[in-house]
Amino acid sequence: MDPLFTASDYPSNQSSNASEANSTVAYWNQFVQPVWRIVLWAIAYSSIVVVSVVGNVVVIWIILAHKRMRTVTNYFLVNLAFAEASMSAFNTVVNFTYAVHNEWYFGLVYCRFHNFFPIAAVFASIYSMTAIALDRYVAIIHPLQQRMSAIETKVIIGVIWILALLLAFPQYYYSNTDQLPGRVVCYIDWPEYTVWDFKKIYYVCVAVLIYFLPLLVMGCAYLEVGLTLWASEIPGDSSDRYQEQLTAKRKVVKMMIVVVCTFALCWLPFHVYFLLHQFFPHLFERPFIQQVYLAVMWLAMSSTMYNPIIYCCLNDRFRAGFKQAFHWCPCLPDASYEGLELKSTRYLQTQTSVYKTSRMETTISTVLQPAEEEPRGVVPTWGSSHVAAADRRPSGDLTSNGSSSRSVSKTVSETSSFYSSSNLPE
Repeated sequence: MDPLFTASDYPSNQSSNASEANSTVAYWNQFVQPVWRIVLWAIAYSSIVVVSVVGNVVVIWIILAHKRMRTVTNYFLVNLAFAEASMSAFNTVVNFTYAVHNEWYFGLVYCRFHNFFPIAAVFASIYSMTAIALDRYVAIIHPLQQRMSAIETKVIIGVIWILALLLAFPQYYYSNTDQLPGRVVCYIDWPEYTVWDFKKIYYVCVAVLIYFLPLLVMGCAYLEVGLTLWASEIPGDSSDRYQEQLTAKRKVVKMMIVVVCTFALCWLPFHVYFLLHQFFPHLFERPFIQQVYLAVMWLAMSSTMYNPIIYCCLNDRFRAGFKQAFHWCPCLPDASYEGLELKSTRYLQTQTSVYKTSRMETTISTVLQPAEEEPRGVVPTWGSSHVAAADRRPSGDLTSNGSSSRSVSKTVSETSSFYSSSNLPE
């Protein structure tokens, strides 16, 4: 995330006089790494940036460029992808550079942004996932309740970002740079109060608000949803339509559970690390702690690159979108371009059935229509006695036959309407 959770706030607390500043420099100069180790860490962090930015940008394009993908859940996925791509692009490399060199090269303005934005982005990410969990809960546990509209979804996303910016504002307001002997540092100049420790309280609140509380809410929501989808069945409803809807809902919930669990596992060491630092600072006075910090930060930042991979592996439509986005890649065969309009296989099969049924209706109407209009006194070239008998039938029978043909056509038409209206996926 940002080094201001770590050593970057130390100069403020330890440089009240020149001697303390000099001792701080001597301490942090112990964190010197060999070149080969820096190169390996640089490759690891750079891979996060490339995979995260490219993958999340493709996710945003898949959803916004295809009308069929613009659902409530996917709007929150757009917000999640934007937050993760932004944090990866603007903070990962800078954070790594500062953690390795312990010197700030980017000025006061970016120092404030660098401390401010990651907390806002993580807040927006995890509360987008929370909103998806609650939306799934309402859709499955209370199916008769009205769902959120597109406008309401955008308003919720706006509220999430406003709250995120408010939570991160102290990091921006108290950020500062300082010139120490031989280097510049970016740190947070936390106010000191005699009654209570503002810095410690703030970090505890941040950990609760952007990790433990939303995970608790999502855990309860998905537990209830999982029990409903996997441990219970609707009595007497075993239709194909019901089973298809149940399977589709299970797939979406399974995908989001994987996303949430991945986020939780990636960020757990990060929050444990910094909470321990607030209460047991003496544990972090050894040189090896720099490697621990780089590993913990890499794992946390890597959470931004896993979601596009999860979407591609667990969702057919996202997989089709990724194939379309990377159609130039020689490893993708031409046959893999099916479903580029991001429609499910069942949808395409339904459209084929509708087309065949319409052709059947047209054929029946074409074949039966001449029989209605055939003059009664003309004997066809069939030459059969049955034809002659049919020719001598009263007009009432012929009218009955005409009604029967129209009835067949009407039945086929109604069947076509049923397939086109009720079998399309939601």
